[in-house]
Amino acid sequence: MKIGCVKEIKKHEYRVGLTPSDVKSYISRGHEVKIQKDAGEAAGFEDIAYKNAGAVVVADRKEIFDWSDMIVKVKEPIPEEYDLFHENQILYTYLHLAANRELTEKLMEKNVKSVAYETIEEEEGHLPCLQPMSEIAGRLAVQEGAKYLEKTYGGRGILLGGVPGVGRGKVGIIGGGVVGTNACKIATGMGADVTILDINARRLAYLDDIFGSRITTLYSTDANIEKVLRESDLIIGAVLLPGAKAPTLVSREDLKLMKKGSVIVDVAVDQGGCIETIRPTTHDDPVYVIDEVVHYGVANMPGAVALSSTNALTSTTLPYGLMIAELGLEEACKKSNAIKLGINIYKGKCVYPNVAKAFDMPYYLIDSLLD
Repeated sequence: MKIGCVKEIKKHEYRVGLTPSDVKSYISRGHEVKIQKDAGEAAGFEDIAYKNAGAVVVADRKEIFDWSDMIVKVKEPIPEEYDLFHENQILYTYLHLAANRELTEKLMEKNVKSVAYETIEEEEGHLPCLQPMSEIAGRLAVQEGAKYLEKTYGGRGILLGGVPGVGRGKVGIIGGGVVGTNACKIATGMGADVTILDINARRLAYLDDIFGSRITTLYSTDANIEKVLRESDLIIGAVLLPGAKAPTLVSREDLKLMKKGSVIVDVAVDQGGCIETIRPTTHDDPVYVIDEVVHYGVANMPGAVALSSTNALTSTTLPYGLMIAELGLEEACKKSNAIKLGINIYKGKCVYPNVAKAFDMPYYLIDSLLD
């Protein structure tokens, strides 16, 4: 198969879809790889390393799109890339379609076989290609929230860990999954007073086992969310419904409950966010203020630590990419239910239920469409 990897052009996205090591793995199995010039430079991978691994380095991204059977990326395509895709091309990347109707419809129109990292799902709901970025985003959420609590940025002027004789900052985490757990690790490590909410009793019991008396666990009810909003200096939105738009758990009206200069970091922003007032921001303009509450909505948080996140991401995406390349997408689906669940758009139709539900569009069973 002909594998193409282009430089990410989303603002301040520094990750890359393939490392030189990944290229070597594809080449050793008889595939061809073209990579755009400087695609990996920001993540610490020079063109010469890709050449030494067997890739052809090309300056023109259109040439790569025209040539490739499969495009491997990190982030969802942006409008400048929409018309570069061709019919029956495989797109393998993060998509987050439930928050982006325009992209969904364009992929359907172009008849692109669209495989989303975030919906590749193994047994027991494990999302292997989403997990490493969720781990990084969860850890960064506390790091960024702590910074924007500083008075310089409009925050309350709170030090999360406190100092002797001074109370610790309070962190409220809505969602106890991978993002929430990793946020909890960093917040407790900094010495903050942490409360985490979830709807799953087993998950709360697990969190209580691993963190013990260092945190407070609460069932995620309206009353408990309101309580945490009132008390917290930093709120982290860490809610995930695989492939679906995040539920709105904090309304504009709820901001009135929060302290002046408190901070919200909504990690679910790329799926629409669980805070009504959140909107996507960028690394060079990450925050804005509504009702005296600082909002942080960077939709590609792991891009800030591009070397760490590229290595973490590609270690999980490579095995599935190799299977698609070796078998073709249709045969790979027959061998791997995880890959089948990763397909969101196929033959111009939406085949992922949560995406179809988000836009009230027809949903098709992938098995009925596979060759």
